Amino acid sequence: MTKLIQQGAEAKILLDEKNNLIIKDRISKSYRIKEIDEKIRKRRTKSETKLLLKASKIINCPTPTHTSNIYQIPMPFIKGKKLSEELDNFSLRKQKEILKIIGEEIAKLHDADIIHGDLTTSNMILVEDKKLLKISSDNFPTTKSSLSSGGGGDAEGKNVCANLKIFFIDFGLGYISKKIEDKAVDLHLLKHALEAKHFKNWKKLFEEFSKGYKKNKESKKILEKLTAVEKRGRYKER
Repeated sequence: MTKLIQQGAEAKILLDEKNNLIIKDRISKSYRIKEIDEKIRKRRTKSETKLLLKASKIINCPTPTHTSNIYQIPMPFIKGKKLSEELDNFSLRKQKEILKIIGEEIAKLHDADIIHGDLTTSNMILVEDKKLLKISSDNFPTTKSSLSSGGGGDAEGKNVCANLKIFFIDFGLGYISKKIEDKAVDLHLLKHALEAKHFKNWKKLFEEFSKGYKKNKESKKILEKLTAVEKRGRYKER
């Protein structure tokens, strides 16, 4: 038995409570020719599945499970809260540490040439360790890092994020690219999302993100390209 928990333009998000699964079901578009519609849905589902499989070996994100339905992606349900809804409730110190760890994780993703395509805090799930479900190691390899490994501490040396993990979701707009500009645009999306959703401290938060992101081997070039992307955007707005 499944129930609808979210309806998007491209897909329905279903919850299979019995098997503790989230199912992303790409919906048919009536305005497209049937054969073309099926081809597009199949290609996009296959592409996102491959991207999730690759990303799940690097960072915390749900790993797809097998299905015979070519338009669906079943994956483990992550019991947590959207970071977009929780981030502002934390102290500034904790917010900054979280963004630093996010920077480190996205650095790993970009090192593997994975572009998320929709980097916002709405696509990040915050989970407390003590509440983590007992998910099999087949679904979540132990090689991934968590916030507790980020070394985020306060002035007294305490790790303010020791009991938290961040899971990255929704790679529907993601793709593989080695281009510096594509990675810079990914960061631009996150920066814009921080400014829009977490405007009170967004500049400080992005500074912390940038510190973590410097673990990327091409971070200097990418951050320089980000500045160029932003200048180009401001020019277009005039």
